[in-house]
Order: sequence, then C-alpha cells, then structure tokens
Amino acid sequence: MRISTASLFLAQPVPTHHQLQFHAFPPPERNNYRTPDTTDTFSAYKYRRECGISSLSLHAPFSPLCSSRETLLEAMSTGGRIGFDAPYMPRSCDMRWFTTTEICEILGRFDKVVFLGDSMIRHIVGAINVLVREDLGYGAVTNWNFSDEEKKDCFCLTQFNGRIRSLPVLSRHVRYKAFIKLQMLKNTTLDLWLYEAKCPKLRRWLFPWKIYNSSHLTILQVKYPIPRVELDRLSSALGTKKTEKPLAFVYGMGLWNNLDIQATISFLMTLENHITSQLPHLRTTLSNPNPFFPRLFVTPSAAGKDKPEEWEQSQGNKALMLYEDSVKEIARKRNGMEVLGTWNATIQASKYDGVHVDLRANLLKAMCVFRIQNMLIEDETTDCGEL
Repeated sequence: MRISTASLFLAQPVPTHHQLQFHAFPPPERNNYRTPDTTDTFSAYKYRRECGISSLSLHAPFSPLCSSRETLLEAMSTGGRIGFDAPYMPRSCDMRWFTTTEICEILGRFDKVVFLGDSMIRHIVGAINVLVREDLGYGAVTNWNFSDEEKKDCFCLTQFNGRIRSLPVLSRHVRYKAFIKLQMLKNTTLDLWLYEAKCPKLRRWLFPWKIYNSSHLTILQVKYPIPRVELDRLSSALGTKKTEKPLAFVYGMGLWNNLDIQATISFLMTLENHITSQLPHLRTTLSNPNPFFPRLFVTPSAAGKDKPEEWEQSQGNKALMLYEDSVKEIARKRNGMEVLGTWNATIQASKYDGVHVDLRANLLKAMCVFRIQNMLIEDETTDCGEL
C-alpha cells in the first residue's frame, strides 16, 4: 500500500513552541548567567496570573549570546517573531533577559540614565517601572490613588492605552508625565513608589525627595523645536559637574515630527550642544577624542492595522523603515551614538491604536535597552552577570 508524503506529514505529532524553538536553535548556554533566560522571571510578580504574561512568552532564548555591542544591536534590530505576538528572538545571536536584581545593578552603575523623547520613550520608562516594582498589573502607574474605574482601565496590557489620556487624573499616570514632575507629588506618593521598588538600592537613589538633580532616572518629554522650559529642566537634572559614575542617554522621536529626518538632526544637535555646553567633559576635542558619552536612539515601532489612513503615507511602514535606516546613517556620523531599531521587533506585535505597542513589547524594548547599557559597562569594567 502506497502512503503519500502528505499523509506521513499529517501523521506526525504537532510540536509545541518550545520543541520547535530548541529544534531549530541551539539551547542557551548551561551556566548560572543564562539560567534566568530559561525560567519565567515574572513568576513572583504581582498579578502574574491575572495578566497571563510570562517572560518566556516575550523572549525565546537560544545560544550563543552576542559578544559585542555592534553584533547585539544588529541582532536585536533585525530579529523578529515566528507568528503574531510570539516570543521575540534576535537574529544570529541572543540577548539576556535580566532579573530585577540585575536591572538594579545595571542602573546603579550610572549616575543618571536620561530618557529624552516622545510617548514611545515614556512607555519604555513605564515598562522599566513594571520591572523594578515587579508588578505586571499596575507597575507603570500610581495605582494606590486610583478609583475603581481607573484600576479597571489601567490594568495589565491597558496601562499604556491612549484612551487613558482623557482621564481627569492624568497627572497621576506616570507614563504620561515627565518624571521631573514627581517632586511635586506628596511624599506619601513617593514613599509608596520607593517602597515598591524591589531592589534596596533603588529605594535610595531612584527618586530622592528633596534634590531632583541627584535622581537616578530622568525622563523629559521633548520634540523639535524643543521648548526652552524643557532645556531648562534638562539643565536642572544634569547639573554642571562631572559625576563619579557615567551618564547614559536614551533618545526617541519621529512621529511627532512626521518622520522628518531634518527635524531629527536638528533635535539631536540642539540636545547634544546643550548637554556638552553644560558638561564640557562629554565634548569631543583633540585632547579628548573619545569621551564616554553613550547615547542610544530607539526608533519608532512599526505601524499596525489600526493606523489612521490619513497617516499611512507619511507614517506608514515604508516610511518608518526608511526613517530607521536614515537614523542609523545619522548615528554613524555622531561619535558614540548607537541605534536600536524596533521595526522588526514590533511589526508582529499588538498595537491598541495602530501606533503604540502594549505592555509586552514595551517590556521587550526596556530589556533591549538594559542589555545595551550592560555591555557599555562591560567595556569599562566587568559583566554584571558575574558579580
């Protein structure tokens, strides 16, 4: 009796995702440094069961790890997913998925990590707070002063939904307010936020009450032209003295200026001229040709099916891909600047408005930023995973 090839194929058991993953890609290295990559690092997070989000559903680990920042950036910028909202995988070499303790170690090696950009940058910072508070349900928001309706509307994946912008308590939604505004909140609010940070060091240096200039994590909402008040806030956050630990900067823009590449160039020139005029040791000179002035530009996410039609030509996926390529060309001409492309990582990710990704992809973006920051420090000291 002749059996067709199709019948043989249909007779085979359907492999699970993890079976497919390890059949097609080598498993992660067997060492303590990579152990967190193979477990659900969210297992002890608040609302883990209710939100149904596992770190393994966001990133599928394999080997080898990327060995340099250059290969890592290329791998993360060109990686993707095998299916819509499937776990993300960098291309050719892998990234780490850090624990909260490791994230705290990475942040603690910088005097400040300064985020400058638009709503997508604010969402990355919101995801960072989910990680340091170990709270998938409300980690990006100040849920302790929410009404019952707000708690329902701002839960799990919907913490970043645009519809929340219309709520009357907008100032209490950290993801939509610059962190520089936090010193205006009552100490009880800051007490709660600091208490919920799981790393002991974060409780000391994330949001000090009195002197905001010493705060460790700073975010400013900026677009071009940059208002004078925002530059003044940046000056206040940076200070004028060289710090013992280095500074790191994360940029992001594009949609607010309709992907105008000239506006992006002007945005970067304005920011960096302002920063280096205030902190001359970051300026490239003959006597200081390679200052340690790390800047990472995170490009906009891919567009989704709900993107308004009137923006499809100027901000659709072709325009976004060309913009990402152009930003990489700009970065090559600016000493010390690197680019994390996010189009590939987000083209198969859910977007609630056709523009902004939900909590899952923002957690992925945040982890990509941490991996780059960790490798910055590896060049100067040792790998945080071996501490």
